[in-house]
Amino acid sequence: MGSSCLKVTKYFLLLFNLLFFILGAVILGFGLWILIDKSSFISVLQTSSASLKVGAYILVAVGAITMLMGFLGCIGAVNEVRCLLGLYITFLLLLLLAQVAAGLLIYFQRDALKTEVSSIVQGVIRDYNPDRQSDKNIQEAWDYVQEQLFCCGWTGPKNWEENQILKNKTLTSYPCSCSYSNGSADLQTKSGFCGDVTAINGTVSVADWPVYRKGCKDNVQSWLQDNLGIILGVCVGVAVIELLGMVLAISLCKNVHREDYTKVPK
Repeated sequence: MGSSCLKVTKYFLLLFNLLFFILGAVILGFGLWILIDKSSFISVLQTSSASLKVGAYILVAVGAITMLMGFLGCIGAVNEVRCLLGLYITFLLLLLLAQVAAGLLIYFQRDALKTEVSSIVQGVIRDYNPDRQSDKNIQEAWDYVQEQLFCCGWTGPKNWEENQILKNKTLTSYPCSCSYSNGSADLQTKSGFCGDVTAINGTVSVADWPVYRKGCKDNVQSWLQDNLGIILGVCVGVAVIELLGMVLAISLCKNVHREDYTKVPK
């Protein structure tokens, strides 16, 4: 390989590794977002779902390793050190295989995830208690979802019939975050139970509540698919860059004939 081609390969590898480092930081950010976000539906899942927590930790680990590999690749490419390039190729291959395995796992477990989400949400609705401080973050997150998506319950407001507090009140109260009648601009995010509903026939039912009639299931699953699609899209982008980086690293490694350890930064 000519000197000019070697330089082109080296600088292209450097460019790919810079992108690799940036995308690794993005994956790391996704994992941290799942773990620390307390203001959206993801907080409901990460508090209750062990599999989502494991997935978040995997994203954090993959992102951190990806950033490290990008850094090593940059050093190996700039200084033309074959041992670093070989180490970089080996770990890159292992990381790529791990990403493929994780992607297949997510793909084949998507139906199980939907079932788990449904079970978690219905549990939150059944056990909802504004006075229970231990579940405050989960309950506030679900209130936020219902208010922002203009929906009530998982499949519909009838899910709230299973709530013990509302049963004790003989359904004369309803979840405030479901209500469309208290939507004045001066109100903060609604939580807890509201109202003193009185039915004309003397028996109160969910049909008498001034709440949204649409369940949150479709909107939430659509939201999850959109965000999961973004995460998978970034992972696919990283995988493509990994393949191109491996090809360039192998090409560069094969054509660096003389090992010169004095080039390694001290």
